[in-house]
Amino acid sequence: MTTQRTDRALTEHLGPRLTGADLSRLATLIGLDRPVEVVDVGASPLVGEPPAYADLLAAGLATVTGFEPDAAAFAELQARAGELSRYLPHAVGDGGRHTLRRCAAGGFSSLLEPDAAQLAVLTDFPRLAEVVGRDEVDTVRLDDTEVARADLLALDVQGSEPAILDGASRVLRTCVAVQVEVGFHRLYEDGPTLADVDTRLRAAGFVPHTFVTTRTWPLAPVIWEDPLEAHARHLVEADLLYVRDLARLTALPVDLLRAGAVLACGAYGAMGLGLVCVRELVRRGALGRDAETRLRDLLTTALGLEDPPHPARTDHPDTDSSGGRR
Repeated sequence: MTTQRTDRALTEHLGPRLTGADLSRLATLIGLDRPVEVVDVGASPLVGEPPAYADLLAAGLATVTGFEPDAAAFAELQARAGELSRYLPHAVGDGGRHTLRRCAAGGFSSLLEPDAAQLAVLTDFPRLAEVVGRDEVDTVRLDDTEVARADLLALDVQGSEPAILDGASRVLRTCVAVQVEVGFHRLYEDGPTLADVDTRLRAAGFVPHTFVTTRTWPLAPVIWEDPLEAHARHLVEADLLYVRDLARLTALPVDLLRAGAVLACGAYGAMGLGLVCVRELVRRGALGRDAETRLRDLLTTALGLEDPPHPARTDHPDTDSSGGRR
């Protein structure tokens, strides 16, 4: 898979994010008193696809514990690790011993067997997902690792998402958000799709908030050089951001709401989510009454937007006080 093809296949859906000095101002505004803690399972990023939390890590506002069992990818991660990042060479899963299928393109390697019939639907996929080696690996449950908490849990594990979530009930209780890759086209035999992941995360108290990326691919026999390529795409997978149910934020501790606001504005450009977290902090008296206005001012100035609407207005301009249309 060439970089060009990866770039053309991947669409990012994130909004503009705060960076640099604006991130520091945000952290001060909401009273962040510890780094946001990120746990990244399958930490080796694809070419041209840095993690969403990269700016927070660079600003010293986040720490990351990454898991990457591939030896070459792990060595690369170790070489560039800083004081706020650590990487562990474990395969996270259900705690059992499994066969790792190493594929011609590393991004396809999985504990599951590639599904030849489903791969044949997509251009190049049979070649990219060809199994070139098999290794027996021991997996560890996330709850059995040294991870104490994760404000953000990121999963990119080629079909092992349900097994990891089933073994992470303790860690999930500490999270405010989960970024997870979900499949729409089944690439592996008995592999999970969106429904398998969604059911588990909803049961743990999370709801889908936004698409982070989507990946589409030409249907065979359309090739990349075909004039019809852009009009022959099939939805393969996406990264989804799940967050704590926004109707039940009263159950979250204050420090998790602070971490949620920083992640929302600094990692995902989800400014509405940041405002919701700050409003709950104000309601509890954890921030001053002007915190929402100050955050709106920071966001609109940093992003070069128009003046914000009045923060207290919640009714629709086309409805009367009873909720009926004017």
